[in-house]
Amino acid sequence: MSPFANTLQSEELARYSRHILLDEIGVHGQESLKRSRVLVIGAGGLGSPAAMYLAAAGIGALGIADFDKVELHNLQRQLLHGTSDVDNLKTESARARLGDINPHVSVVLHNSGVTPENATSLFDQYDIVVDGSDNFGTRYLNNDAAYFSNTPLVFGSIFKFEGQVSVFNDNPEAPCYRCLFPDPPPPGSVPNCGEAGVLGALCGIIGSMQALEAIKQVLQIGESLSGELLVLDTLSMRTRKLKIKKDPHCPLCGAAPEIEMIRSESYQYNCDIDNSDTENMENEPYPIEIDVSEANQILQTGKAALIDVREPYENDICKIEGSSLIPMNTIPANLDSVPTSGPVMLCCHHGSRSMQVTQYLRQKGYPNAINIAGGIDAWAREIDTSLRRY
Repeated sequence: MSPFANTLQSEELARYSRHILLDEIGVHGQESLKRSRVLVIGAGGLGSPAAMYLAAAGIGALGIADFDKVELHNLQRQLLHGTSDVDNLKTESARARLGDINPHVSVVLHNSGVTPENATSLFDQYDIVVDGSDNFGTRYLNNDAAYFSNTPLVFGSIFKFEGQVSVFNDNPEAPCYRCLFPDPPPPGSVPNCGEAGVLGALCGIIGSMQALEAIKQVLQIGESLSGELLVLDTLSMRTRKLKIKKDPHCPLCGAAPEIEMIRSESYQYNCDIDNSDTENMENEPYPIEIDVSEANQILQTGKAALIDVREPYENDICKIEGSSLIPMNTIPANLDSVPTSGPVMLCCHHGSRSMQVTQYLRQKGYPNAINIAGGIDAWAREIDTSLRRY
């Protein structure tokens, strides 16, 4: 039977009976859920609980957009996947898990994820988009594509112990994400969860809230978070609601928009340190940053030092042979341990902390300090695949 049929089967009536008992839903509301199409972007920390609850609720067609493979460090929070799924596509393990939760849901996979080339046409296929992305480039792309396709966007984000939820673009007068954050933060100012960490259970809370907002949108019940940003601090279990007004000067939805179409070059944001202000060092004897391939070649000469600025517990997970551990916050007290001649290469998890240390050392008179772009994560992917990634 088609997932978009109006009539619920007897097995579905039993499955959704607790929904149907609610006056705000009933049989008619459950049929509306069955006819609905919801796209979840990212099968990760937020996408996992959101997709699981949407599937259990009986959404007719549930799209999953993700291009990543499952990694061991995902399993602390990404409950769509299990240990046996490591190294497999997240979309495949998501389909298996969601199909087991509810075989009446049609799970549609988008293995290329969301890109500037496909975003608007992809969103056109769905009634609601749930944004479970974890980087600014994708968030701004999702927001803009939702605006151009007139699709409500359920936003969620997490950082350490804090989470945020809102709904954008659910009506012509509603604010968009750019009304709240017109521009991405300066590079290096916001570490990603791989550098800062995130509480796994927080993902479950925020992702579930996103699913709830999507369900309310389908059923047109309750009060939407449109025009409000719900902020949750899990250490104190305090919540705040911040009002978001539509910005008349918004570059996307304002009176005189600057953004009139999706351009791929507009979404190349990242959280790495901006090296543009260090270009004046190009005449130094050493470059300020090199990739892992160059670093490996230099290391093999035996004439370079390699300093790991991660924390001791990270070093216990994996380390590059021949590296010396000097955690970032202890560098000032250990300058005597940094060689003054020959290349001194610095690494961390993804390259952000080590770039800060590299810049600090250069200011302190170490022109031989060189950052390894991508850090030990890139080393594990490109140089030594036996290293455990985290």
